[in-house]
Amino acid sequence: MATLRVDSLRKEFDNGRIVAVNDLSLDVADGEFVTVVGPSGCGKSTTLRMLAGLEQPTDGKIFIDGEDITDVHARSRDVAMVFQNYALYPHKTVRQNMAFGLRMSTDLSSDQREEKVRETAAMMDIEELLDDKPNALSGGQKQRVALGRAIVREPDVFLFDEPLSNLDAKLRTTMRTEIQRLQDELGTTSIYVTHDQEEAMTMGDRIAILDNGILQQVGSPKHVYQNPVNEFVGTFVGSPAMNMLDVSVSTGDSVCLTNGDRFAYSLDGPVAQAVADAEVDSARLGIRPEDVAVSREPAESDIRAVVEVVEPIGSDNYLYLDLGESFIARVAADIEPTRGDTVGVQFDESDIHLFDTYGFSILSEKETERSPVTA
Repeated sequence: MATLRVDSLRKEFDNGRIVAVNDLSLDVADGEFVTVVGPSGCGKSTTLRMLAGLEQPTDGKIFIDGEDITDVHARSRDVAMVFQNYALYPHKTVRQNMAFGLRMSTDLSSDQREEKVRETAAMMDIEELLDDKPNALSGGQKQRVALGRAIVREPDVFLFDEPLSNLDAKLRTTMRTEIQRLQDELGTTSIYVTHDQEEAMTMGDRIAILDNGILQQVGSPKHVYQNPVNEFVGTFVGSPAMNMLDVSVSTGDSVCLTNGDRFAYSLDGPVAQAVADAEVDSARLGIRPEDVAVSREPAESDIRAVVEVVEPIGSDNYLYLDLGESFIARVAADIEPTRGDTVGVQFDESDIHLFDTYGFSILSEKETERSPVTA
């Protein structure tokens, strides 16, 4: 096990015309599992390849246990990487695939390598597959072999590059649980890259969100979800996505948010104070679908909205409402209005997110874990 530190990492392509990773800094504690998530092309796989030594950084440093490994060859780094496409040698058996890294990077004897392979195969429940070749295996079995090949080396750091994206939904859930079990058992420092925010939220001790090569926010999944530092994080994390509405801000004896002639929402307490201190006259109001309450009979103080679509998902219903912009409420399954009905909408002030015209959160006092965002 080891600590990992990334200091101002930058990666350029095409003579600097493309910046894939821009000034990324991140500290990973010994034994910590950090998930890295973001849209396609945000730089997450490029970052992982630099950590593995498969790409050379344009600038910045990488440290494992305080030792600068930025210029150390991939073969000499004590890291193991699990790839999206498994990267198994088709002409080798499972046993040979798992032993290959040991043979290349250690001075263990043949018997010692065999013992470690068998121990790891037992841990991964693939003992009966040791004499098979990859083309005889299912996708889940191939992924277990790929994981076993990484585990058998007992590296300082595990790197996972979207390892479950080629599996079906049920198998992804099973393998996700398996990886978490292994992480708890082995306690190896791990970086897990994924495009699937559910994986990122459920698996990581902390989650790091990237966009356009820039680290947007790092924190516990719960904190990032509840306290996004900017509009991108707020709308990217969570499904369905956070509702966003343009509002005008008026301050005086009270603070009021208005959306044209559709609604006026009065604020008080610490949220009102934060908005007043921000001295803005317009903002983007965010509210998560599960924080929206809907009444079939609108009260006088309710925001009124017309139901456009009712989408049952089993335990809940998604209500698509007309509020000028796309607006979704996630409600209990027994709340099932008819399309065209006018309903009452309420949400608690404590669940509101407000972002300025640059996309940064106005409610800074809620963000005690926030990390700086590079504009």
